[in-house]
Amino acid sequence: MTAINNGECSGSLVFYSEFDSFDVWKSALRARLPRLRVLHASEVTDPADVHYALAWKPPEGFFDRMSSLRLIVNLGAGVDTLVGRGDLPAGIPITRITDPNMGRMMAGYVLFATLRYARDIPWFEQAQRRAEWAYRHPRSPEEIRVAVLGLGELGAYAARELQRQGLTVLGWSRSPRQIDGVQCYSGMETLDDVLSQAEILVVMLPLTPETRGLLTRERLRKLPRGASLINVARGALVDQASLTELLQSGHLAGATLDVFEREPLPADDPLWKMDNVLITPHLASVAIPASAAMQIAENIVRVSNGQDPLNRIDPARGY
Repeated sequence: MTAINNGECSGSLVFYSEFDSFDVWKSALRARLPRLRVLHASEVTDPADVHYALAWKPPEGFFDRMSSLRLIVNLGAGVDTLVGRGDLPAGIPITRITDPNMGRMMAGYVLFATLRYARDIPWFEQAQRRAEWAYRHPRSPEEIRVAVLGLGELGAYAARELQRQGLTVLGWSRSPRQIDGVQCYSGMETLDDVLSQAEILVVMLPLTPETRGLLTRERLRKLPRGASLINVARGALVDQASLTELLQSGHLAGATLDVFEREPLPADDPLWKMDNVLITPHLASVAIPASAAMQIAENIVRVSNGQDPLNRIDPARGY
């Protein structure tokens, strides 16, 4: 790691997020870089004075006139809202946060959601509402096939945690990967085969032009009848209308959804009232300021010293 000299690094950083606490992030960053000027987007009077940006889903035009910008830090793991924009200065590096706490948080959410289906907890929840003492014998974990789509840093972490529970885990990614104890597949030609085996499908792919709308109605129907779906990636990966229909018809037994085509999910969306759907507001994994600030500070120092930042994304690939 680059040694951080708190007294040497200065400049201005602009913060934008509609969901995260500016005061908490400002305090965490200033603890690492006391000379860094941390401004909320609403406080910026001259965009040309901004050197660094820490942002989550900034509006179009946000980076206009930031002629001194040297680094953009995405406030999370998915960077789809920062690629293909018309307001990004050419050549400015974009990095994502890879805080280990985010990996643990995501794996914990996926583990909870998967085991909830593997142990038939929704069935017992329904029995409780009927005040019915209904016994169902647990299945052996190895009999339950879980497929993880996306084997990047977070997906691989989650797949390993699922495998540790004794579940039969399949993994799918665009390029070949190897994970001990996980049956890894790659390439579009293998996707349908993976889907056809998955009793529980976990979606952890990045959103790119190639993956947008990947899970069409036809692909969702390749899941075995009674399968369940967990989406902790991006709503636009899945045909939400078809997902809803397949949940209503019973082809899919249930879904745990942390992401949606539109966020917040509109109040009149039928998913809200479906007993076989669990909804959470895009919180499966979020950056923790106290730990993530160290990585952000290190990249600011690296850039100020003329070095390339760590965890730089490739805009052409979308991750």
